[in-house]
Amino acid sequence: MPIIFITGYGDVPKSVQAMKAGAVEFLTKPVSNEELLTAIRQALERSSAVLGHVAEIQELRDRYGSVSPRERQVMALVVSGLLNKQVADELGISVITVKTHRGKVMQKMKADSLAGLVKMDAKLRAASGRKG
Repeated sequence: MPIIFITGYGDVPKSVQAMKAGAVEFLTKPVSNEELLTAIRQALERSSAVLGHVAEIQELRDRYGSVSPRERQVMALVVSGLLNKQVADELGISVITVKTHRGKVMQKMKADSLAGLVKMDAKLRAASGRKG
């Protein structure tokens, strides 16, 4: 919920305190209708963008939750740039098995391309605070 702080006695310390407490805007009276409506519109747009991002990350987490542990291993190696043969050597499995796991990962993650899967992985890492 976006918060717009309106006061008749605004100063820098109060505005800093309001922003640290979560206000998205700090207005001092008198406030024109246009100024207030603009602040409300911008706050709602920011809130909508944040909620959209949160929903996207949750959807990616749900998809990733359906990926098996072995598929996660294959996914991690594939998005790091390894070729199927290299992944197979690394995990001690056949190239055909890597291709099968990779295909299932692509399907479960609903990735249209390797680049799309890499982007999804990067978003999941950023959201969880994990590093490459």
